[in-house]
Parts: sequence; C-alpha cells; structure tokens
Amino acid sequence: MPLKRMKRTLALVGLGVCCVAFRLAVVQAQVTAPPADARPSPVRSGVNTPGVKRGMAAIKPIAVFPVDGSPDWQVVTDDAVWVTSAKTNTVRRLDPKTNKVVATVDVGSQPCSGLAAGFGSIWVPNCTDQTISRIDIKTNTVMSKIDVGPAAREGGITASADSVWILSDKKGLLSRIDPATNRPVAEIQMPKGSVVCVVGEDRAIWVVSPDESVVARVDPKTNLVTDRIAVGPQPRFATAGAGSIWTLNQGDGSVSRIDVRTKKHVTDIQLGVSGTGGDIAYGEGSVWVTVMQVPLTQIDPDTNKVVKQWFGEGGDAVSVGHGSLWLSNGRQQNVWRIDPKQP
Repeated sequence: MPLKRMKRTLALVGLGVCCVAFRLAVVQAQVTAPPADARPSPVRSGVNTPGVKRGMAAIKPIAVFPVDGSPDWQVVTDDAVWVTSAKTNTVRRLDPKTNKVVATVDVGSQPCSGLAAGFGSIWVPNCTDQTISRIDIKTNTVMSKIDVGPAAREGGITASADSVWILSDKKGLLSRIDPATNRPVAEIQMPKGSVVCVVGEDRAIWVVSPDESVVARVDPKTNLVTDRIAVGPQPRFATAGAGSIWTLNQGDGSVSRIDVRTKKHVTDIQLGVSGTGGDIAYGEGSVWVTVMQVPLTQIDPDTNKVVKQWFGEGGDAVSVGHGSLWLSNGRQQNVWRIDPKQP
C-alpha cells in the first residue's frame, strides 16, 4: 500500500474509534445522569442575622402524613388540606381533625401549577394533559375536566368570588373560567411569561411575571390591567396578606412586598434562598417561605425582617390553615403539620 494511502487509512480508522468512544461516552452519561429532581439544588446560605438560624431536627411535627410519589401543591378548605402528587397523578385529602389521609383522588396526568378551592370544588391543573380536573369536595371524585391547561409547571391558579383564574399560555394569557359552565368567559393579555395569579385583599387579581419581574393588577369588574409594579428579579410564587402582595423572587432569593392600597413596591426582604422551586404563604400573623435546603423561613410583616429560618431536609410547598403550617416534603414523600409557634 502506498505510504499516503496508508496514512489516510490510519487517520480514518482513528477518527472512527474517536466517534465510537464519543458515542459511548454520551450513552454512558445519559444512563448515569440522575433525574432532574434528584440533582443537587444550588447552595442556599440563608440570612446571617444572629439568632435566626435553626435546624429542621428541632421541629417536632404535630402529625406526619405519608404521601407517596411527590407531595407538592396545597390548598386549605374549611375541613381539609389538599395535596397533589404528580408522580402518582393524584390529590390527597388530609383531615385536620384525625390527622389522617382520608381520600385519594385520581386526576389528570402530572398535576402541577398550584391548587385552588372554590364553588364546592378543588381545581387541579394538569401539566401533561393541559387540562384542569374539578374535584367535588363532597364525593372526593372528579366531576369534570376542563380543556384549559397551565402555562408552566411552576405556576398558580386561584378562585375569586365568581370565577377561577389561571395563566394558560406562556405568552401571558390569563383565562377566566365560569364555574357554572366550566368554560372560559374572558382571556386577558398579561405581561410576557406570567405564570402565577392570586386574589388580593382588594379582591383584584394580581399576576406575577418572572420574565419581566413585574406584578400586574387586574380589575375583575372590567377585566382590565390597572397597574404594573416592578419587584425583585424573577418573581415566581405569591401570596396575599397583611394588606400586601408578597412575591418569592427566584433570581436573588428575596421577597418583595407590594402595598395593596397604594399599589406601590414597599421593600425587598433578603432571604438568601435563590434558585428554582419553593413556595410562599401568609397566615398566623407571618409570611412563610419554603425551598429545598431551607425548608422554612418566617418573616414578620410588622418589621419586614426574617425572624426564624430552619435549615435541613424537606420542604418545597407550604400553606397555613387550621391553626397550623402544612409543609410538603417532596423527597421525603410526606407532609408535616407544624405548630407555627416554633421556638
């Protein structure tokens, strides 16, 4: 074989070996890569205020509810707490009187993006189906399926006096659903990337856009946007209480406070919990935030300061009701009922 042809042949063989090795490496990486929910979260340092930091081991829950799969989103009703589990496509009903799981309801595929209660029902967005399952709270069964889906997995749904509201499009479309017909009666264009909506104490609908780092206010009487308020970076989850709207900002791990009366951004409270996931709730005189690694943070709305912060395993969704905190521990597959008056 001529020398040039031999060199070319050896080069092609070497290239082929490299390609095979590269493909094997890619396959190996795909096989060994952990699932998304098992990958480590960003390190969250919390706050450095003396006397604030605590360990989750110090909390003695009132009750522990086993919820297999991935307990997450919650909503509180007069006689129950409802919790989703996306991996099992179910919603569990927790009884605060007996501290037992009293019902398991099969819903659509991968319930996500919050829960809402209203009109004798629990409203469950389903990510894969792009539907909403409506559960009858008297029978613990799905009474209807609505062909409106959530805009994002990390989103929210809410119920006002006469409607159910959900962001149903990544471009920022807010759908208003009539519970009498289970059909949308209005579609309102919101800021791009809006994903979460809550009812404020002024009865308006407050909508959060992580893409534009703003909160927009909708007047339910006119379906018009009346205000746009800039808040901290990448706000995601929101809650209402103490005359305010509070947003958990994933960009820098802060909480922004908006005065409902003046419609002004009041302050940002640094928590040191930046990154994806999490939840925020108001009740028992405090604002409560949960994220992985820092499962619980308590904010005093009178001072706008973090007063307690617990580190350790657990967390990712929180609600307040029946004199207790309810903490979904997704990786531990349970829900804790906690006395809010923790030392």
